[in-house]
Amino acid sequence: MALGPRLDLRQSQSLVMTPQLQQAIKLLALSNLELETYVTEALEANPLLEAGEVQREDSGSEPDTSSEIAADSADSDGDALDLDPAALDHDRDTGDWSAQSGLAGSEDDFLEAGERARNGITLAEHLHAQLPGVARDAREAVIAARIIGELDDAGYLTAPLEGIAADLGAPVTETERALELVQSLDPPGIGARTLGECLALQAKEADRYDPCMARLIDNLDLVAAGEFSRLRRMCDVDDEDFAEMLAELRSYDPKPGCAYGRDDDSAVVPDILMTRAKDGGWDIKLNEASLPRLVVNRNYYVKLKDGCTDKTSRGWLDEQLGEANWLIKALDQRQKTILKTAAAIAKHQRAFFEKGVAGMRALTLREVAEDIEMHESTVSRVTSNKYLNCPRGTFELKYFFSSGVASAGSEGAASSEAVKARIKALTDAEDPKKILSDDKLVELLTGEGFEIARRTVAKYREAMGIGSSVQRRRAKKLAGI
Repeated sequence: MALGPRLDLRQSQSLVMTPQLQQAIKLLALSNLELETYVTEALEANPLLEAGEVQREDSGSEPDTSSEIAADSADSDGDALDLDPAALDHDRDTGDWSAQSGLAGSEDDFLEAGERARNGITLAEHLHAQLPGVARDAREAVIAARIIGELDDAGYLTAPLEGIAADLGAPVTETERALELVQSLDPPGIGARTLGECLALQAKEADRYDPCMARLIDNLDLVAAGEFSRLRRMCDVDDEDFAEMLAELRSYDPKPGCAYGRDDDSAVVPDILMTRAKDGGWDIKLNEASLPRLVVNRNYYVKLKDGCTDKTSRGWLDEQLGEANWLIKALDQRQKTILKTAAAIAKHQRAFFEKGVAGMRALTLREVAEDIEMHESTVSRVTSNKYLNCPRGTFELKYFFSSGVASAGSEGAASSEAVKARIKALTDAEDPKKILSDDKLVELLTGEGFEIARRTVAKYREAMGIGSSVQRRRAKKLAGI
């Protein structure tokens, strides 16, 4: 058999990332502020685009702006953006998409606090970035995120903890632990409710919070009045130590949050609004105030077309018209996809909106993707940087996804957070003379419909800081319970 070069004609299939497909993927992942910037740039680049209400000739193509949570609420709109899974995974396979989309990490991720302030990083953004590494579970992260949302520009918590707990349907003790978590974040002193607490938190961080310093901080009114002799006697220290204590106190920042950009400059604007319906259900609609409105200026197009006498000019004008129409369509599809995904999440997590954090059930991207007949990658992008506002507060859509355990006789697995809440309730109410062992907890939980292993109970118990049966028996005995 002779060897030599030859030409063969082969037929094959391959995925091509067209500019329109890249644009559609990018729009799905953008937050409200990023989308506003993107639309502004598009208005500057395309002379046929202008801001205003989009007029649709066919009323049937109008996207649903509200949806009541019902059995088929998530399937009411078939025009939502459903992209090819392979296209959605292109960025993970090649690593090229993040650079093209402008969503990749940058050097700003590694800036120090002062540099963040100069670059407009807000206090809320700085605190939210730390939560994944310190929160013990999704339940605590939700409560801590709500507390962060209640901080003022100086970093102080102005809302009562009882009110936050009531809104979330969480025990006050859990809300207090979440506050302790927030107060442990950088910068020191954040999450304080008074000036004294702010300074005390910073003293503890500096390992200077001894009884003398505590006494000094408890009497800030005397510091302000300049009654140093009286303060020195109260603190029971000599002149040199007292001078060092005052210098230490004055080195603390009474407004630690002011080192960061103001939240007013980049406030979280919810994409979805959820309100109670008259019939007792829930109404879901897109936040019209946050939706960009674009329209093609047809009159200007006609004028330009009359002046385009050569083939090149006509080609450029047709290209601009095509890009304008595609962007309007892509924005419309994005809004439909967000609404469709939010409706599915709300349907699965209805117990959360009714009962609070304890009602949260296990939910995965796959479940929502199958419910709305889209790919997991699409759901992942839609739920990134998108916020839902409801009577319990404003939450990122990602918060509604959590792992869980099997639950007999229910629609699906129970959220791990709900199981933890039940374990805590059982141990809190146990008879000091009959402390519940992990085996007994498994038996009780199984009787309530939770299919859970002993090692899982032990893991959840330890994650919540609940001691073993021996430790709890000893602690309650010492406490005289």
